[in-house]
Amino acid sequence: MHNKIDELIRELTLEEKASLCSGKDFWNTQDIKRLGIPSIMMTDGPHGVRKQEGNFDHLGLNKSVPSTCFPTAAGVACSWNEELIAEMGAAIGEECQAEDVSILLGPGANIKRSPLCGRNFEYYSEDPYLSGKMASSFIKGVQSQGVGTSLKHFAANNQEYRRMSINAVVDERTLREIYLASFEEAVIEAEPWTVMSAYNRLNGEFCAQNKILLTDILKEEWGFEGAVISDWGGAIERDADLEAGLEIEMPSSGGRGEAKIIEAVKSGWLPEEMLDQAVRRILKLVFKAAENKKAGVVYDPEKHHELARKAARESMVLLKNEDHMLPLKPGTTLAVIGGFAKQARYQGAGSSFIQTTKLDVIYDELKKLAGDNANLLYADGYAMNHDEIDEAMIHEAVKQAKQAEVAVIFAGLPARYESEGFDRKHLKLPANHQAVIEAVSKVQTNTIVVLSNGSPVEMPWLNQVKAVLEGYLGGQATGGAVADLLFGVVSPSGKLAETFPRKLAHNPSYLNFPGDEHEVHYKEGIFVGYRHYDTRDVKPLFPFGYGLSYTTFEYSQLQVDQRRIKDHEMLNVSVSVKNTGPIAGKEIVQLYVRDTESTVIRPEKELKGFRKLFLLPGEAQTVTFQLDKRSFAYYNVQLKDWHVETGTFEILIAKSSREMVLRESIEVESTVPLPKIITRDSTFGDLMEHPAGAEVVKSMLAASAPSEEGDGTKMLGMNVNEVMKATHLRTAVAMSNGVFTEEALASILQAVNSAN
Repeated sequence: MHNKIDELIRELTLEEKASLCSGKDFWNTQDIKRLGIPSIMMTDGPHGVRKQEGNFDHLGLNKSVPSTCFPTAAGVACSWNEELIAEMGAAIGEECQAEDVSILLGPGANIKRSPLCGRNFEYYSEDPYLSGKMASSFIKGVQSQGVGTSLKHFAANNQEYRRMSINAVVDERTLREIYLASFEEAVIEAEPWTVMSAYNRLNGEFCAQNKILLTDILKEEWGFEGAVISDWGGAIERDADLEAGLEIEMPSSGGRGEAKIIEAVKSGWLPEEMLDQAVRRILKLVFKAAENKKAGVVYDPEKHHELARKAARESMVLLKNEDHMLPLKPGTTLAVIGGFAKQARYQGAGSSFIQTTKLDVIYDELKKLAGDNANLLYADGYAMNHDEIDEAMIHEAVKQAKQAEVAVIFAGLPARYESEGFDRKHLKLPANHQAVIEAVSKVQTNTIVVLSNGSPVEMPWLNQVKAVLEGYLGGQATGGAVADLLFGVVSPSGKLAETFPRKLAHNPSYLNFPGDEHEVHYKEGIFVGYRHYDTRDVKPLFPFGYGLSYTTFEYSQLQVDQRRIKDHEMLNVSVSVKNTGPIAGKEIVQLYVRDTESTVIRPEKELKGFRKLFLLPGEAQTVTFQLDKRSFAYYNVQLKDWHVETGTFEILIAKSSREMVLRESIEVESTVPLPKIITRDSTFGDLMEHPAGAEVVKSMLAASAPSEEGDGTKMLGMNVNEVMKATHLRTAVAMSNGVFTEEALASILQAVNSAN
């Protein structure tokens, strides 16, 4: 293949090379017929195939061919089930093959910095470890079918407000530990065929022409071998983009992009060898896609619908279940309230909008499982197209609730509340949704709320209801999945992949989101999501990793295979989990790591492992985790690398970020000493913390005379105390009346720093 590509590059004209670096049209790459270079099609994703026919757009305005609408990323991340997400990805890949699609534009691995981001439904988590694992599993699933993916949006694309121009100002450590880490995991572990650059600027440079991002980090450091494509309309200056590492501009710019590349090469500004490198990556991509195309692929829509139902069941999170309100018993008289019960909100709005192959109606699915003797009452409760409270509709909902044994209210966020293209302004439900919950719960003590939303909401009514099921945006099989969970066909097994704050002001980005019209500053640094809530001890409404079940689980026998390791060694951790309840269920075992004492600011703990187990009643399984250097490391900006400090670390086994059940301590020894440079601006305290410097200070103290008052020792006329530790070395020279000279300081600096 390499020889063939090299030969083609020699035969291509400059104009043909440049043309390959831009799209042929809205969804297809450029072909060169005379040389047998094919065109390949890309379509939006990631929770289903959005292949458009006829008029094209990138915002989901025009219809696409029917395909299976799976739960969105916000939901499937709550499954914490890598195998399930890979299976879902494989099904989507099969549908791509059936529609002659070569590249699916997804998944989105952007971090949920704020719950207000309008596109959060399309992203996995606030945690980079979980997000990276979910994205990797999805990519592997899709690409197992010979269809490529496009990991997006690279990087720091965490809001919709001015998304095409905003400058995200992020310090290097935060960028590495939070916003790049989920992409890094997916690139290295899953090898996506393409990566999509983001619209925004990052630290002053548009991502589409950010050479540090696209070349230095993505390609050289992480070893990415695929092609970088622009977000649609996201190319900036085509010659500068290509020089920075962006191979393909999408969609076609009508020849403008190619013309800039040609002019840049002819003028000598852009070496043709650099253009050849880009063309080589593009040709490798299109020939890989062409070779993997399968003729006559037909998928089973019913089979995929059942998979969508399974994925939705595992994605939904039981947040409250007072008095074992759930599961419902067949034959119960139910008041089903809320327009979402008959017109479900099951997916996000924007470029990922799917035309479904079929769609479950929640009310109908409930009726199927309620039993022949069940009586289902219904009331709309609220208008679907506006937020105003309709007293007549509220009255009807209350009337039906009074006649029932249990009221189930379907509420959440309409598409007008969250979408690609704009951010939310608050965490509230629509006023009419909230009003019906409050009114019904006053007259019916057995009230259950089922939510359909792409991101967290406030719940001022939480204490008034018996149970809450967070359904997220569950895809076309939402109805069946909700019915299965409410009636106990399966036990809920989802756990939150993001924190639900009690109020918006508790979110760490609150004062710095979405920024002004030019910049947004990530001043909260590494303290995103649970890292903030747990470290600051801010009690959330529901913590990261939280979710209830209809059964119970007991943890025991936490073991580590070593008590002391070097930072480059692996640590094996095992724990036993037993289903102590009456029914089968799935449990998500979470492993966090805590640095007990650090010289740098670190979160209280960080997720470094998880596993989802299926256990029959009374069954026990042992789970084993393997931790490596990254499990204990932070990103050191001085070293430009990941660094582990020597010290004690705690291994925490948890049911959520707030519920630790077992812990064990180990010692980790750093094999990379951190150089500590002492300068004139360093303090005596800095000098005392330096291994060689401590000896210097000890000698200086020995040379000083005891004070007459007997209150310590003197050095250079000063008492040795905390004030002295905070004194700069240059200040001591200036204030010592010639006792501590510049020459003496220079000698100390030379001696200390040469010892590094």
